[in-house]
Amino acid sequence: MVDGGAASSELKVLGACPLDCPDGCSWVVTVRDGKAVRLRGNPDHPYTRGALCTKVNRWLERAEQPDRILYPMRRVGAKGEGRFERITWDEALDEIAERLRGVIGEHGGEAVWPYWGTGTLGYLQGCEGFGGRRFFNVLGASAHAVDICSAAGAAGMEAAIGSAGGMDPQDLAHAKLVLLWGTNPLTSGHHVWKFVQDARKAGARLVAIDPVRTRTAQQADEHLAPLPGTDAALALGLLNVIVGLGAQDEDFLRDHTQGWEEFRERIAEFPPERAAEITGVPVADIVALGERIARTRPTAIRATQGIQRHSGGGATLRVLAGIPAVTGDWRLHGGGLAFSTSGHIKLNKAALYRDDLRPGPVRTLSMSRLGEGLLDVQDPPVKALFVIAANPAGSTPHQNKVRRGLAREDLFTVVLEQFPTDTVDYADIVLPATAQHEHADLHEAYGHLHLAWNEPAVAPPGECLPTSETFRRLARRMGIEEPAVYDSDERLAEQLLASGHPWMAGITLDRLRKEGFVRMAVPDPFVPYADGFPTPSGRLEFRSARAAGAGADPLAGYVPPVEVADPERARRYPLALISAASHEFLNTQFANNPELRRRAGEPAVRVHPDDAAARGLADGQRVRVGNDRGSFEAVLRVSDEVRPGVAATAKGHWPRFAGGANANAVVDERATDLGGGPVFHDTRVEITAAG
Repeated sequence: MVDGGAASSELKVLGACPLDCPDGCSWVVTVRDGKAVRLRGNPDHPYTRGALCTKVNRWLERAEQPDRILYPMRRVGAKGEGRFERITWDEALDEIAERLRGVIGEHGGEAVWPYWGTGTLGYLQGCEGFGGRRFFNVLGASAHAVDICSAAGAAGMEAAIGSAGGMDPQDLAHAKLVLLWGTNPLTSGHHVWKFVQDARKAGARLVAIDPVRTRTAQQADEHLAPLPGTDAALALGLLNVIVGLGAQDEDFLRDHTQGWEEFRERIAEFPPERAAEITGVPVADIVALGERIARTRPTAIRATQGIQRHSGGGATLRVLAGIPAVTGDWRLHGGGLAFSTSGHIKLNKAALYRDDLRPGPVRTLSMSRLGEGLLDVQDPPVKALFVIAANPAGSTPHQNKVRRGLAREDLFTVVLEQFPTDTVDYADIVLPATAQHEHADLHEAYGHLHLAWNEPAVAPPGECLPTSETFRRLARRMGIEEPAVYDSDERLAEQLLASGHPWMAGITLDRLRKEGFVRMAVPDPFVPYADGFPTPSGRLEFRSARAAGAGADPLAGYVPPVEVADPERARRYPLALISAASHEFLNTQFANNPELRRRAGEPAVRVHPDDAAARGLADGQRVRVGNDRGSFEAVLRVSDEVRPGVAATAKGHWPRFAGGANANAVVDERATDLGGGPVFHDTRVEITAAG
């Protein structure tokens, strides 16, 4: 909805942040004489509370940067050079349509890969709904697995509780003990901190569990620093203490769980001494925290994406979900585990996706393994690649392999983009895409329970088009007759909202456009698993047939990280690398903004003083961080904020601004135990002086 401002020429337009962050902020754009002049967080939104992050505060500035892509372009240089000429939309659509017909005629529809990223999470323009998914379904293109973000954790949660949705993070305010486990909200997703503060004001204790003493950990009452990928072993050690004290909730375990006696035997295998040996956390700290959890109700755990980006990521969330089952916190307001609220959002996604438009079954390709998909997959090989809201040359594991795939001369690549990323350099055709305040979209969040409508505030610059409109135009150029491909954005949103679920009662497009956001009609207080779980058994499943069917251990437990726990790998590459979220960038977005680049500084890697001394390296020295997959250069920062044996860097730097490579040059394409997610934090490296 557009509200009148104080002056007749000023409007305030309600919208939503589209970025890959749990907070899903509601925002207000002030428009004066057709130009967006101010952006602020919506003060009426109970989660946003008027505040945006340091990144999004520069959104309007970024949208007007001189490097913004405003017109269609065709490659005129070699792939990777980034040399293009401007062409018309008609020329671009004609060439794309002709090349697609040729690929499909020779190799079939599955030779086309629509590669959506998380540059926008909108249901109409981005990865949540795959703007243009119906178009690709009609072509019979390969399905695309958006597994680079939360796949392992979501699969682990689903195996344990039947849903990726846990407790409402806003209810952390009601906890007496808060565990921020593998999450750093003061850098990434900071709005939850308000609810943590509310809990602390009421007397709650805050514990941070992270291999690095992050901004968040520095503010906590207590910090435990396990080795990367060993969190499930730590959780089992804590449970061993809890059960040893007889503090388990026998009634809840009897009435609402499955496989407890077997899981209890597994817990017995992880006394604090063994957990300490695996994790590097002192025995006394494990015992003390276990005792605190045992006597504190309600206890709430907040875990986000970083904790599950290793080989045992799915198993980790299964065990973490088991802690509030053992203590009975799942039945308490303010207790449980908050991972993602997405499982609680009851939209009619099938009506939006229309996978029934496919001419037959199609294969699924993993976005986390793009190099494999472009170089190794055959029958048919990928011959046409559409990259939408993604920068895989900067964001995807095994960077050098990805580049080799993108450099294939027989691969026709179309990139829809706002800026000349490293991925754009490999495109054959580049299409200019709108920014969030220039198009319409419907959003959920994965950190709260509100839906939001994003109303376009201003006209797009140049010849930029919304992704949905781009594929409507391309469908016409291809001669596609299926009417569903041409549905308007408003019609798509109406279909998505029409799920019929009780929690969607009263949520219409008209209401969303008027109010900007609406909370799901969930019970108040929201304690979703007090009386059961949406699993086949109706119980939390310590033993899961779903996990077994995916090739994992049926019984929840510890799955060691492949590289971090490999002694031979550790001998060659002694440091476990974490490439966590940057304070200034969101994945690779904003990494071309001059001010945020200045604030971020050069790529840096932090190591413990003991590790620096062992290598004869000094603070401020330029170093090479590498393994047998590749390397990147960084400035060394020597700090006891990092535990010994760990190196910590920030993701998001564009390779072109970072000496040609970033941290993803050293990450493997291996998949997690569940969900097929990436293993960014299951990586070993060695650090040497550069040059």
